[in-house]
Amino acid sequence: MRIVLLGAPGSGKGTQAKLIVKERGIPHISTGDLLRQAIADETELGKAAKKVMDAGELVSDEIVLGMLKDRLSKDDAQKGFVLDGFPRNLTQAEMLEDLLDDLNIELDHALLIQVDPDEVVARIAKRAEEEDRSDDTEDVVRNRLEVYRKQTAPVADFYRKQDIVSEIHGSGSIEQVHDRIQAVLRF
Repeated sequence: MRIVLLGAPGSGKGTQAKLIVKERGIPHISTGDLLRQAIADETELGKAAKKVMDAGELVSDEIVLGMLKDRLSKDDAQKGFVLDGFPRNLTQAEMLEDLLDDLNIELDHALLIQVDPDEVVARIAKRAEEEDRSDDTEDVVRNRLEVYRKQTAPVADFYRKQDIVSEIHGSGSIEQVHDRIQAVLRF
């Protein structure tokens, strides 16, 4: 099962990804984790990413796609994966589509976890308090939600055209949301 997780910051994507991969025995592929690992391993792509990051710039889509190509080519990803944190915009979605075509891989599901923006703000405020994170103020979170609305939300329409989007109501307990996801994945 090949899954892309979509949803606003604080929607529970990371939490649900961990549950899905545990049950399905497939890898959770996070682009942030890939970047950190490639830098730590000092791979060619990792060195290129570090140079860009050290200059205070964003790592290019090409570098991220190179890391994704390497990761998706590993044996454990052959029976499926959960992709979290990518694509974040339409350009990345199109680039990912080309990469998957090159690898002869087809996505099965794009799970869109929908949560009311006020609930997202409350969730992130709680997380910020629990983890003593000063960067998750209400203004910062609302700005991140606006960036998501403009840049990432249109990715769902890209996958709707492929008829693979399932909208998941993301309010309620972790277990309730996970039950909704499982109902879609069993279908």
